[in-house]
Amino acid sequence: MPRKQSSRTPKQHVRSKSQTDLSAWRKGGRIDSEKSLQNQSANDQKYDSQEGSLKQALSYLEKVQGRVALKKNSVLQKHLNAVESTALTQGLPPEGFEILLNVVLSGKFADTVNTCLLKCLIPASVIPENSVVKAVSWLCVRKCSANIQLLFLKWLITMFDFIDHKEQLRALYGFFFFFLQDDKMCPFVCHVLYLLTRKENGESDLCELKNHFISDSGMQSHLQALLSLYKLYCPEQVTITLPGKMKTYFKNPEGPWKAAIAAVRQRNQGTSALSQRMFLGTSQPQSRKRKWNAQLVIPASSTNNLGEDRQKNSVCLYSTNETFPVEQLQTFPQLLQNIHRLEFPSRMGSVLTNPLLLHYMNCVKDESIYLRLYYWMGQMLQEECTWCVVDNSSEEEFKSFLETIYKSECFLQEGFSACEEFLYKTLPLWDGLCCRSEVLSLLSWISLSSFSDIKSYIYDPLAQLFFTSSIYFKCSVIESLKELLQNWLNESQMHLELSSLNTPLSGQVKTVAELIFFVGRISTVALRLENNSSFLLYFILDFYGTVCDVYLKYNLPILIMPPAGVFYPALLSMDSVNLNQLCYIMYRYRANLIAAKGNELTKKKILQLEFNERAYQEYNQYTIAMVGCLWTSSAFQKDTHAQGLCMDDKLLSKTAVKELKTSFNIVYHPAMMGYSIEFLQQICPDDATFNFKLIKGRRWDWYLEYLYMQGLKGLKVFIESSISRVSQATCSRAENVEA
Repeated sequence: MPRKQSSRTPKQHVRSKSQTDLSAWRKGGRIDSEKSLQNQSANDQKYDSQEGSLKQALSYLEKVQGRVALKKNSVLQKHLNAVESTALTQGLPPEGFEILLNVVLSGKFADTVNTCLLKCLIPASVIPENSVVKAVSWLCVRKCSANIQLLFLKWLITMFDFIDHKEQLRALYGFFFFFLQDDKMCPFVCHVLYLLTRKENGESDLCELKNHFISDSGMQSHLQALLSLYKLYCPEQVTITLPGKMKTYFKNPEGPWKAAIAAVRQRNQGTSALSQRMFLGTSQPQSRKRKWNAQLVIPASSTNNLGEDRQKNSVCLYSTNETFPVEQLQTFPQLLQNIHRLEFPSRMGSVLTNPLLLHYMNCVKDESIYLRLYYWMGQMLQEECTWCVVDNSSEEEFKSFLETIYKSECFLQEGFSACEEFLYKTLPLWDGLCCRSEVLSLLSWISLSSFSDIKSYIYDPLAQLFFTSSIYFKCSVIESLKELLQNWLNESQMHLELSSLNTPLSGQVKTVAELIFFVGRISTVALRLENNSSFLLYFILDFYGTVCDVYLKYNLPILIMPPAGVFYPALLSMDSVNLNQLCYIMYRYRANLIAAKGNELTKKKILQLEFNERAYQEYNQYTIAMVGCLWTSSAFQKDTHAQGLCMDDKLLSKTAVKELKTSFNIVYHPAMMGYSIEFLQQICPDDATFNFKLIKGRRWDWYLEYLYMQGLKGLKVFIESSISRVSQATCSRAENVEA
């Protein structure tokens, strides 16, 4: 594909050059201390030679008069090679941009030469604003061809963050707006305007003109992007209804420059402390293969002038009359003093890797930032998805990208809408293997308020993968859904605190309940498929450890018991950890049911509780089964659940199992047998027969204390809260037991 070819060619040039710091171009060669003096001398000579060749090339190109063709012109070819070689190894100095842009847009050379020069415009540090302003004036004259005009706009979009100042460029907003009338230039002009737009640009005359363009040409994606930004600033002036779904607003313009930019930036920044602070946590290496990673760092070019700016005026960073570029933001006090005048870069991906900017997003709800980030992230996810793009095999880099997004979501404590829409679109195509951990992590940050059809978007494709994958994938899915439930509960609690008690919660309650029911269904099937694996059961019970406390901890009217397909495998589990967890879960269910019963009787109209009798009935049935197994040894006779342990005496007699009734009490239970043996060894060290019948009377009480000392706190609170009253009730009428 053309995009691939254009991205590979610069890389081959770059890799053949020495890995020398880029700032040597401007400051005479800052050489790494570890290099030998011989290498230093050789590199100095090399770059001095390149600098001289570049000066000669710029002088030649500036003085050319009339239209010159490349064919059979060895002098022109020599100078073009000098410009290209310097640009791809060191980047061009600021003073070179005005000369080259004037040459390109004045139409002195053929399009072949102009195209070559535009593709070589890679900055070593910054691009002077005045050079871009003069280039725009040439654009108005239109002496160059339409193709060169389009390529210049693509270059301007790509290099926008390298321009040292933008005040004069923003003053040309109306000139750019005029070019919207050109059908070919319109998509790229919209992109430029999208980057330049501020609140003052959303005036009524611009909005009315924008509506005129849309009425003439239809709702094109690039016009929709610009109009959506205007609508944030002047919603009363934009009467057109915009689609809610994300589109790829603009075509990616970075093809000819992306690889060279990444390579030059990597050399320019190295592993400086500043570049490391741009990442969350430890520093990460820059990638020269994919464009998204290059956009996660604020261009260091603007920071090169930071020291000079401070020397000129140390107070200018806190001036209230000017914007504050985010590349100069290094400390939290700076953020606080300049929080209302930050100027964000066009590469919104850099926000994800800067904790200070994430703090800003938490404090200041600037919808324009979310809109720009929404566009950028949606486009990157769509273009880089390794299981959706045929020619994309860079799984490790895409995995790193998804991890960066997840860390940012954890920092902000909310998900990105572009990431949610990416999951909706791609989850049906996902194989469950590529970027598994990252995809499931992102799944946990889907917003509670986003779902209108959660079943078809998430549950159905996830269930298909869940049932056909390994036990480790099943555990990962259950863990991810538990985190999703936790995030939803935190979000609903926050909304509940901000709203009145009369605000209906039926939509949120229904969505949360559907998630719990879904996990119950897939857990029941998974336990059957995996032969009641203790490992899988641990993750399932961990999920219900959150569910059991929803009412008391999050004040939501939800009390949903685990299905029988989960409860009974846990009750009969051979693992004491799972049995102990089940006991704790039942203890918490009891506390929540008692609290809900009291509120149901006294405050039903205020809290709008929507409980039915099923939760109480299931709890009583499960409690009777647990007491029958662990305490009274009557589970086979007293269990009243339809899927419970109750069996006919004739059927039980055919098993030929001795001491059948006591098979699952706290002494003989398979999960407790190890504790019973250790206890007998302590009280009867000389008895090697392991007579479990000795554990009765006082020794029964001692055995309980022993179990509690082993860390079985769940068993302890369940016995102390339920055993005595339930055992008394079962002596009279077990079915009348109340929570």
